[in-house]
Amino acid sequence: MSEAILPYCGQPFDGAKIAILRGDQILTLLRDDRPDIPWPNHWDLPGGGREGEESPFETVARELFEELSVEIAPERVVYHREESAYSDPGTTVHFFVARWETLTDGAIRLGAEGQAWSWMSARDFVGRDDAVISLRGRLGRYFAKIDRELCREL
Repeated sequence: MSEAILPYCGQPFDGAKIAILRGDQILTLLRDDRPDIPWPNHWDLPGGGREGEESPFETVARELFEELSVEIAPERVVYHREESAYSDPGTTVHFFVARWETLTDGAIRLGAEGQAWSWMSARDFVGRDDAVISLRGRLGRYFAKIDRELCREL
């Protein structure tokens, strides 16, 4: 049975984000340019706050659908890590990475939040000053892990 169906019995958490990779591109979302939100006018990854008793995957799947109209199956996830929140290290958040080579642009529609969506080089996202800093770090740690695994195989 998948995590999305089971009740979540882990540590309390605030939210979850997901990096969807298609080749070397990552699906990004340009945040609204409003002073009342964190990281206005910055490139972000889909995801957000937990509602009710959602599991981490249920949170990120719901947010992905609300923000970009994309439905994701748990089997697409290739990486999941629980981390301390950037703004409040005492708070837990979840970070997912999914590979989705067949996700087409026509399947993506901007929801009520955000100014635009775009595919961009995942490694470029990590180096952008106008990308949410905590996600740059999380994605960078994922790529460092992948690089270490590839080096061990050589």
